[in-house]
Amino acid sequence: MTATAILPRTDVGAQHPELYKAINSAALRADRAALGEGLSPLLIELVKIRASQINGCAFCLRIHTKDSLAKGESPERLSVLPAWRESLYFDDQERAALALCEYITLIQDSHTNAGWYQSAAEQLTPGQVSAVTWLTMTINTYNRIAISSAYAVKPE
Repeated sequence: MTATAILPRTDVGAQHPELYKAINSAALRADRAALGEGLSPLLIELVKIRASQINGCAFCLRIHTKDSLAKGESPERLSVLPAWRESLYFDDQERAALALCEYITLIQDSHTNAGWYQSAAEQLTPGQVSAVTWLTMTINTYNRIAISSAYAVKPE
């Protein structure tokens, strides 16, 4: 029996750069929509970090944690983000956006987690619900690109 060689992963962004550019454009538009709906730059980063935590995307976690810190986020809040429901670090708007982010990221459980969407929709405006949804969908897409392409994550 011979060992099967492990083939390197295909970088789907490099293989089809026009599609990657389209994702970049959608992500930038999602950021602008979120800002336009009154969501803070810190909350935008929290949504991206939380989805990336759930998906286990080290590449996106490194990027958005660094971006969040540069924008003034506290290391303390970032350290409790995976357990945000059990902390008092996040305001009502942030909690609603994080619940919606989790609802969308864990879409396979959407029927059992429908209350997450409902509670978010009660706290956020329809425009904010839409903006958080787009933010979450675009970061989930980036997570899948980075993970499936095996983007390297090493100390800088």
